[in-house]
Amino acid sequence: MALYEITGESLKPVAQKTFTELGWRERQDIQRAVRTHIAAITPGVKTMVLAEEFGDWVGANRRIDLLCLDEQAQLVVVELKREDGAHMELQALRYAAMVSTMRFDQAVEAHRKYLQSVGSTEDPEQAIREFLEQEEGPVALSETVRIVLAASDFPQELTTAVLWLNKQGLDLRCVQMRPHQIDDRVLIDIQQVIPLPEAEQYQVAVREKSMEQAAARAQERDMTRYDLSIGDATLTNLPKRRLIYEIVSEAIRRGVTISQIVDAVPWKGNIFLSADGDLNEQELQAAFAGKRLRNYTSDDDLFHADGRTYAFTTQWGSQTLRAIGNVIELIPGADNISYVPTTAVVDEVPHGEYVIRQRESGAIEVEHQGVLVQPVKPVLRDLAQQLNVQLQNGNGNELNTRQLGAQVISAVRAL
Repeated sequence: MALYEITGESLKPVAQKTFTELGWRERQDIQRAVRTHIAAITPGVKTMVLAEEFGDWVGANRRIDLLCLDEQAQLVVVELKREDGAHMELQALRYAAMVSTMRFDQAVEAHRKYLQSVGSTEDPEQAIREFLEQEEGPVALSETVRIVLAASDFPQELTTAVLWLNKQGLDLRCVQMRPHQIDDRVLIDIQQVIPLPEAEQYQVAVREKSMEQAAARAQERDMTRYDLSIGDATLTNLPKRRLIYEIVSEAIRRGVTISQIVDAVPWKGNIFLSADGDLNEQELQAAFAGKRLRNYTSDDDLFHADGRTYAFTTQWGSQTLRAIGNVIELIPGADNISYVPTTAVVDEVPHGEYVIRQRESGAIEVEHQGVLVQPVKPVLRDLAQQLNVQLQNGNGNELNTRQLGAQVISAVRAL
């Protein structure tokens, strides 16, 4: 947008310059000017500067130009560029992620260093509390971090990315700063270009509605997980599609045929993908080259019968539990098969690279380096031997998974 000076009855264009042409430096000139009047690039949002050139994190050598705080206790990452702002949104996103866990005491310390750097003797904690109008009590910073990108120009690839990120629920703003020179004076035209001020309220409302709809859709989905018991073995925290896979797997081990299982869920259609031969995962994938397989295809998950290889579907919907019931009815001796919704953890102990936990239902889970171990009992036996825990009860019968898990947890606690 051109800038004009009125001279009598005519308009005289004011020459637009670049910061480079004017000899302005990014940090020493532009950044220091902006920090003294941060409201210029944060219109409509009360904002204070917390720190300049902030980089108090491990393993990173980059710094945030200006780290600010708004009246909603949200941190604001401000990134400034002298000319073209290409790729600055990616850098700002990394910074926002890094500071998102900042605590109030860390913000106070960052502000202390900033005040010292500008020669101020103001008390940093009091300054922040006065800004937030919270004189007493604990202060919790918001987990949401806003981003302000300020530059003289923004390429289309950046503005496209910013518009998309805002649609996903983030808060990024692009502020255009363009210098003009009149004689020996420099005027800076500062305009927020994303979101446009007149459309900002509408865009915020659209974003909030989209987030609300996404949350509602997530709540409509049944995310219940289950603990499955087959004899003494227990598989915990299974999503429904894995629950039905394990039950189908047990049915096949006990002699139920593939065709019987298919007939038990007639509404579902093709629940097995199959190919001739005794194939492994790689060979099965090759047999269906170019097709996206929505099936359990790892070597341990494949079924082999009558000269064919079968891969069970991972696509299940609202009638999964009905299908499970129908399959269980086919299984001989199914009395020792049961499943219950996974419940809250009531006890949990770490032991070396393992974490052993017990849920309200009594189910035992074991994690090894963050990955759930299945089946659980062989690992529990090894841990029990390390901890000198007996594997049998007083009658000489082997402890079941829940009993053994409880004994292992008790032994770890005794350590």
